Amino acid sequence: MRSQSGLNLFNWCDPKIKTLHITWVAFFLSFVVWFSHAPLLVFIQEAFDLSSQQVKALLILNVALTIPARIIVGMMVDKFGPRSVYSALLMISSAICIGFATADSYVSLALFRFLLGFVGAGFVIGIRMVGEWFPAKQVGLAEGIYGGWGNFGSAAGAMTLPGIALLIGGENGWRYALGLTGVIAGLYGFLYYRVARNTPEGATYFKPKKTGGLEVTSRKDLYLYLLMNIPMYLALASLGYKLSPAGVQLLTWQTTYVLWGLLVLLFAVQSRQIWLVNREHLRAGVPELEKYEFKQVAILDLAYFVTFGSELAVVSMLPLFFLETFDGLNAVQAGLLASGFAFMNLVSRPTGGHFSDKMGRRNSLMFLVGGLAVGYLVLSQIDSDWWIPAAVIATMACSFFVQAGEGAVFAVVPLVKRRMTGQIAGMAGAYGNVGAVAYLTALSYVDYSTFFLIIAGSAALVFFICAFMDEPKGRIAERLPDGTVHLISVE
Repeated sequence: MRSQSGLNLFNWCDPKIKTLHITWVAFFLSFVVWFSHAPLLVFIQEAFDLSSQQVKALLILNVALTIPARIIVGMMVDKFGPRSVYSALLMISSAICIGFATADSYVSLALFRFLLGFVGAGFVIGIRMVGEWFPAKQVGLAEGIYGGWGNFGSAAGAMTLPGIALLIGGENGWRYALGLTGVIAGLYGFLYYRVARNTPEGATYFKPKKTGGLEVTSRKDLYLYLLMNIPMYLALASLGYKLSPAGVQLLTWQTTYVLWGLLVLLFAVQSRQIWLVNREHLRAGVPELEKYEFKQVAILDLAYFVTFGSELAVVSMLPLFFLETFDGLNAVQAGLLASGFAFMNLVSRPTGGHFSDKMGRRNSLMFLVGGLAVGYLVLSQIDSDWWIPAAVIATMACSFFVQAGEGAVFAVVPLVKRRMTGQIAGMAGAYGNVGAVAYLTALSYVDYSTFFLIIAGSAALVFFICAFMDEPKGRIAERLPDGTVHLISVE
């Protein structure tokens, strides 16, 4: 299969094609593990006699840890390389997944679901890996294939895990189905370490001069960077409230106050670290050749908030939405219908990356974000009177714009600043989870129709913000350890 950008995806003799395939499979498995609970919620709810609010708390917990994890893992990728970090992530997540499958109380269920948010950080690892192996004229499509085919893991889980649980049978069938995903992910972690390489032979793996925060190139950008960190802490604070006695009562008020205090302290520590990372070169002045606009990162963050953030939220709730909206459906049927949303990842995210490569980064992003706003507006009108096939078609049409928009976002990420691609991807990815927490929190207070309208309204706002993004052009400069400058084309 040869794409219009000249990628022969069957040419395993090409090292970059082999790297693309083994990396999207790693991401695929991380997504299967991360969202393995969604199609099995009916079984889990019955096994633990959970209330609706407890189920919704699990959905929020599942995406909460990914917010700081993507920032931290992004830094680790830039420092240690994607090969080692991806392998470690899969193996650690395997153990956590098995822990969730064997949980014996709601408290342990919630704890392991929270910890499994760690596996969601896997996405940013592959962004750096693929960015190292593909040139600018192909990177959008390659990143789209990586993200889209990997994201399909949630759909694959929705289509297969309920059937596996029923096939095994008994009250613990769902546990064996979940545990199986963890075992497979752990084994693949070993395989990935043996097969993957960080860069093509002879290429340089550029690393940040310092770790602990993004290097910005002006004081204005420093202030914007600090401002953009605040929503991530607000999302975690809102999660604390949801777990407090005012929510599902997993935490006492005293514990909730301690959690909020720790978040304030962490924000202060991170802000100081960001200042220390940037203090010297901002005082000395950054050479014009090495400058970049942080507003590019900020706009990509917001675009991923409404694209991936809404996808995470909708993938988490869609099986229950179909089950509760249409009479006569069982859990397996609802899971299959809901899988249509993530199923589109196979073509839509690569298409978004291809649009970005061919039609321009900014115009593609604006078109796709605008399309998803309209798509969610349509979904808000679905009720029990709809013909089920029409509801599925509307869901898949909306998901095309959502996931193509994700592809367009990460077609730009590797073109901002190569040595910090992991951190930029981590921050954008974290904003996707901020969006998921925000939307799922909203869902816990409103009905399904209002939930979709909230996403549509926020997407419309981001559509106008995307107009301020600069089209990447020319070359980005990276300085080698010996002081020589290496220029990387972004056109």
